[in-house]
Amino acid sequence: MFDATTSEDVLRLRHPGARWLSTGWDGGLATADCAYNVTVPEGWDPADLQSYVDGRLADTDFEARSDAPVLLTGVAQRHARVARCGPVEAAATVGLSNPAALPMDPTGDSLPDAPETRTGTVNVFVGTTRALDDAALSNLVAVAAEAKAATLLHETGFPGTTTDAVVAARDPTGDRAEFSGSATDVGAAARACVRDAVRASFSSRYADDDPPESVAGARHGVSTNVQADVFAPGE
Repeated sequence: MFDATTSEDVLRLRHPGARWLSTGWDGGLATADCAYNVTVPEGWDPADLQSYVDGRLADTDFEARSDAPVLLTGVAQRHARVARCGPVEAAATVGLSNPAALPMDPTGDSLPDAPETRTGTVNVFVGTTRALDDAALSNLVAVAAEAKAATLLHETGFPGTTTDAVVAARDPTGDRAEFSGSATDVGAAARACVRDAVRASFSSRYADDDPPESVAGARHGVSTNVQADVFAPGE
């Protein structure tokens, strides 16, 4: 699915004519030949995000595409990992400086303050050679996010960070697939690819450094400790 290449700490995932759905910055649906994962420096806070991205892409060896989806991360692209299974590939970068915990027994009564700096993130790209419609492509984002959360919970105890994002892609010229749920070939392969790419990137990033064991022990992060009011419809 992807021709994966790095240049100047930018990962390019190329598939001509792909249809993409991004939950990240300037996201949504797009038709483009590639998507990018861009590493940003510590303390990064640009006044003009579009100009920053344009400049970073111009510095690479790629022929930059302004219509391409872009995700941003504090993780170096040497830690990016790609996994392939059946009709699906996934790429991931994993950084946990800003974990987002979700206690199952909340004790607080207010929403958490947003951290001032967000330099980590878990970015996931998942693509299939199947020709999904837009609804199935949207569901592929959900399948990938679920697999990411399950994997991180197993590895770290956190389901994610404060800035996680997913990009899903399909090949409009491929064999048609109507659904992308966990029981389908596309969904099952996506779960396997996301799990294995996330685990491999996590292992690379923290080979010589320990991830935070709690939100309190992290440089940044939040714990959603507020309890919502629950009621039955019509009450």
